Amino acid sequence: MPRRMGRPGLLGTMARTAVITGTARSVSNHMQPRTDDRYAQQAPPQTYAAPAAPAAPAAPDRVSQLTALADLKSQGLLTDEEFAAEKAKLLNS
Repeated sequence: MPRRMGRPGLLGTMARTAVITGTARSVSNHMQPRTDDRYAQQAPPQTYAAPAAPAAPAAPDRVSQLTALADLKSQGLLTDEEFAAEKAKLLNS
């Protein structure tokens, strides 16, 4: 039977892949202890402070609160007495 020339067949390709994989694994296993030692000799990892809590939202200003009260009154959700009482609370605070 004549021998094929050119690209390797399926078995040749599988054998070449097995050799390459085995070599890579061997080199990796050989180098792993060296890298472990190198990283162990380095300074310990830095720890970072926790981020600061977000600031409390600023209290809405009086004008926007009065506007909201006026809207509630115009919608009929507040009576004149309730509106006057809430407005007095806002202005006195």
